[in-house]
Amino acid sequence: MTVTIATDLGKVVTRLQLERSEVAFYIFTNGSKQRANLTQRFTNTDHALNNMTTWSEISVPTAPDEDEDDREMMLNRNEFQSRLNEFRDRVRFEPEESSITEVMNWYTSINRGLLHHLNEQIKETDNSGVWRYLVGFKNLLKSIECQNIATSFGIRYYGRGSLTAENFVSYVRYEFMAREMINSTLNYAPMLKNMYTNITNTKKFHRTKQMSTTLLKNNPNVSNERSAIEYYELMNNYTDDLRILQKALRRMIKEYVDKTLREADRKEAIGIAILVVVLLVSPVIIVLVKNAAATIQLYALNLSQKAKELKREKRKSDSLLFQMLPPSVAMQLKQTQQVPAELYEAVTIYFSDIVGFTEIAAECTPLEVVTFLNSIYRVFDERIECYDVYKVETIGDSYMVASGLPVKNGNKHISEIATMALDLLDASSVFRIPRAGDEFVQIRCGVHTGPVVAGIVGTKMPRYCLFGDTVNTASRMESTGEAQKIHITEEMHDSLQQVGGFRTEHRGLIDVKGKGLMSTYWLTCKDGPVRVREEISWRADMQPVFLDHLKLHPPTDYKLPKRK
Repeated sequence: MTVTIATDLGKVVTRLQLERSEVAFYIFTNGSKQRANLTQRFTNTDHALNNMTTWSEISVPTAPDEDEDDREMMLNRNEFQSRLNEFRDRVRFEPEESSITEVMNWYTSINRGLLHHLNEQIKETDNSGVWRYLVGFKNLLKSIECQNIATSFGIRYYGRGSLTAENFVSYVRYEFMAREMINSTLNYAPMLKNMYTNITNTKKFHRTKQMSTTLLKNNPNVSNERSAIEYYELMNNYTDDLRILQKALRRMIKEYVDKTLREADRKEAIGIAILVVVLLVSPVIIVLVKNAAATIQLYALNLSQKAKELKREKRKSDSLLFQMLPPSVAMQLKQTQQVPAELYEAVTIYFSDIVGFTEIAAECTPLEVVTFLNSIYRVFDERIECYDVYKVETIGDSYMVASGLPVKNGNKHISEIATMALDLLDASSVFRIPRAGDEFVQIRCGVHTGPVVAGIVGTKMPRYCLFGDTVNTASRMESTGEAQKIHITEEMHDSLQQVGGFRTEHRGLIDVKGKGLMSTYWLTCKDGPVRVREEISWRADMQPVFLDHLKLHPPTDYKLPKRK
């Protein structure tokens, strides 16, 4: 649309320029001569005006000799046509009352308004290729406009012999502007350079340059109507050549626009074809996507279920692993696949066993023995959860607990083991021995504090083991102790005295295997109020979980023994 408006405006400006030249020549000869039929020239201009697709109001001075910045008026198509017809009638019927200056100023003001409107239309063009052509087209129109105005001053010079200083300055300005505009056009449309070179290589152009050079000197001369007509004819031929360039540029613009439209039509056709293909294929795609979405949803549900199951199994395995190994050691083993051995400077170790366990095991069935030990050590395991200790292992009736590792706790391990030993001793006293009537379980306890080395041993069912003389000494305290008493070493006694809050009783010197005579003590109680415990009875529900399975599905070749 912008290109169409620009080309239509260009045609109107061209027709008005030609009309201005004919009218100026007609007035110069006082209406006695015409280069062409004025009526036909007016008709051609009107035809160009009527062929314009759109018309925007243009601003022109209210009088031809006024500056356009001082007083302006807006003309629509009808007003413009009416003003144009009035001016034509005055020129044709009263040529002697019209001057060339008035004619030039009037047409110049109209063309200026049209060229301004053309410039505004070109600014709205967003296509870079056609924008360059349109700017070149506009500049070529301005070049012809400036050349026509300069020609009017040249005709006056040759027709009257001289130009006033003001007219001479105007001539030089318009002549310079005409050259600059044609150079600008050639820069925007370089394909016109060869055509313009052919124009400048003609004899007529060289004669035109000679007469322009003479005019630039502005030396007083004798008025010569023949020279004025010759100059007029040469300049009109030159502007006609420029209009040939204008037609060529208009043709280039049309070709470029047609090419762009063809490309747009081709892309539109491709887009429509793609749209048709998409519309045809979309039902199939929708069905496939629906099936894929259903499959993915089902897979996601299964995956979510499997993830939950895996999470549950992981919690089970972690729980089992944390029961076999200290949590900190287990996490390190899972992350690095190895746990280096470590020396602990101060650790307290607790050992205990059941007095007369060998005789008890001999009188009871294996199932009763397992159930008996499970009931006791389940209570022990629940009790030690209240303390900062780690259950190392259970071998037969021997129960081993340590504090101060694998996470060091300062000297807290001493009071933790001492309090735990008193708690376990209290808890064990309520268990009855199976097949022994009202006899209660009695345990021996041994405690020692000192340095140990700890680390993971083995790859199949790895265990967190403790090594060192502290372990052996604690075991000796347990084996040389007495029923329902906590046997401690002198080092443990001294540490408890430093901690405070515990009461001990000196046992004396005893001979310890591998250690010789040692001064040992009994840990009797802890200062403060005595904690009242609920009675714990040995019940059938305190048996290992796997025994429930045996009761529900006993093997065919094995029967549960009857209890007496």
